[in-house]
Amino acid sequence: MMKPAKNTIISFYENLGKLFYAIAAADNVVEEIEFKALKKIVKNKWTKIDAVNDDYHSDAAYQIETVFDWLNNEGFFDSNSCYQEFLDFKNEHPSLFTESIKSLILKTALKIANSVTYFDESELLMVIKLELELEKVS
Repeated sequence: MMKPAKNTIISFYENLGKLFYAIAAADNVVEEIEFKALKKIVKNKWTKIDAVNDDYHSDAAYQIETVFDWLNNEGFFDSNSCYQEFLDFKNEHPSLFTESIKSLILKTALKIANSVTYFDESELLMVIKLELELEKVS
């Protein structure tokens, strides 16, 4: 199997940033604790996946945080368009979505949705939609 190009990997992480932002913003509020949960799982799990560096020589996985933070700072609350952009990327690059990657995506999505103290239906519904979507990739 061909190794994906560096910019495909960077784009992969950027699209994950959009996805995780979409989940956090599904209720139109992004809590600081959601971003903290994301940062922790990026550092502990996503940076361990591969050694692709971005143009600034830091682990490309940090693009997840960068994109999430940028969207949040811009006050961008159209979580559906972020979610759709992620799906478009997923459909163009199905080979990147191995079983372990899909599992980690879901774990991350759940961590974000469950990081807030109250139950938020819109965030969990998006996680369920995501789970169904990821099952389509073989």
